[in-house]
Amino acid sequence: MGSDPAVEIERKFDVDDDAAIPPLHDLPGIGTVDPSVEYRLDAEYFDTDDLRLASRRITVRRRTGGEDAGWHVKIPAGTDERHEYHEPLGEKTDGIPEALLDLIRVHVRGKALVPVARVTTRRIVHRLHGEGGEVLADFMDDHVQAEALRPEPSSLHWREWEIELVDGSRDLLDAAQSRVTDAGAHPAAHSSKLARTLGSRLRSVADGRPTPTPDGPAGDVLLAYLHEQLAVLKQQDPQVREDAPDAVHRMRVATRRMRSVLGTYRSLLGDADAVRLLRDELKWLAGVLGRARDAEVMHARLKDMLADEPTELLMGPVKRRVDLELGAGYRKAHARALKALRGRRYFLLLDTLESLLADPAPTARAAQPAARVIPELLNRDIQRLRAAVHEARHHPAGLGDQPALHQARKDGKRLRYATEAAAPIGRKKITRIGDAALGIQKILGEHQDSVVTRNLLRRLGGAAFKQGENGFTYGRLHALEQVAALRAEARFRREWKHFPSELRAK
Repeated sequence: MGSDPAVEIERKFDVDDDAAIPPLHDLPGIGTVDPSVEYRLDAEYFDTDDLRLASRRITVRRRTGGEDAGWHVKIPAGTDERHEYHEPLGEKTDGIPEALLDLIRVHVRGKALVPVARVTTRRIVHRLHGEGGEVLADFMDDHVQAEALRPEPSSLHWREWEIELVDGSRDLLDAAQSRVTDAGAHPAAHSSKLARTLGSRLRSVADGRPTPTPDGPAGDVLLAYLHEQLAVLKQQDPQVREDAPDAVHRMRVATRRMRSVLGTYRSLLGDADAVRLLRDELKWLAGVLGRARDAEVMHARLKDMLADEPTELLMGPVKRRVDLELGAGYRKAHARALKALRGRRYFLLLDTLESLLADPAPTARAAQPAARVIPELLNRDIQRLRAAVHEARHHPAGLGDQPALHQARKDGKRLRYATEAAAPIGRKKITRIGDAALGIQKILGEHQDSVVTRNLLRRLGGAAFKQGENGFTYGRLHALEQVAALRAEARFRREWKHFPSELRAK
């Protein structure tokens, strides 16, 4: 879509048909109120048969009339606030614009969107200006005729008032609320016209997220963390589709975190085969996102290195070749990621994660106190990391690529994520271990980035030579990366000496 959403801040009120609109001109900061303007708004709302969008307070509609006719998607963004995305009407037979569909695919997945309601509104708008003439808010008096289409048709009508901020403050919103409630209005019982139209057909989606405590079930630690990371994944999904900054990275990290804690805490879930398959699918998704992320990281890394180089040492069109190679690499990888995010395999993964959280089938160990079970599982990850570090210390990488160092980085990351999930236990040493694991992960991440970047530089240098270009700068950057790798390995060995001991049972 490429454009930022409109931020809609409003409050709705139920009001009797014969209620009189209260005075608005003397609200704080109001200079003038325009003469009222009347509109007829005809809206058709779309959702899945099981109303999975409306149950999450997401609305998709095609509306004619008024000042913003077109397709709209509204997504909750906080108290009184929604993000609204808009696309032109087009022809009705064109269907929902792809740009809007991408915002909701993570919820809709492979299901069809069908008309679920029609709403006709006679809207009378009173525009409120500040003392300098700026538009602060709109007060809307809506007379609504609504028709639910599924599963059985039904109709109803009502009147509501709506106050929507334009350039005004929430103080104005509060003052207006006091004024209309004094006039007999009540805060709306429904969050939207669609919710009121669908009524009892609508079932809100319960969060279901447990609150882990030291004395509570150990399984709650895993489930709460999975809930949190799945929410991040869903939040970042539309951002990845829009190619928003850092969205690929955030979605990939959420995916890796879920896979990692399912490894550490797998003994808390009963179906080991199902957990293993789920981890395999999360690995697949992280890999799909990773190709785009790796191109992004290497591009930024090389741009910084080139920016630090003296001009006289930049021989040939190095910047241009780096930009072309990695820019094209990112675009191709991002396109492959989008194809995967529109596919059945991804949708099935989301279904599986939701099913696990809805019906987790915990083991007997998961019911034991978290303060006793979780440290035992963290100690296993610490021992796993120590074994990898022992192997790496006996096989130093030097200027090469030592798989043991790479494995130590992955084990450090796994331990870090496990301690993140265990934070609700409240033990300070868990935090220290997590901080230390993060430090090791970052250092070895620098080493691994150097390995990957050197491979790329060797390839770019070879391609430049074939084109008759000067390859000096690629060789120089390669040497700088060798130095960076040696320094990272030395730092790793120093830092490891101070790594915390294992946790003691309580």
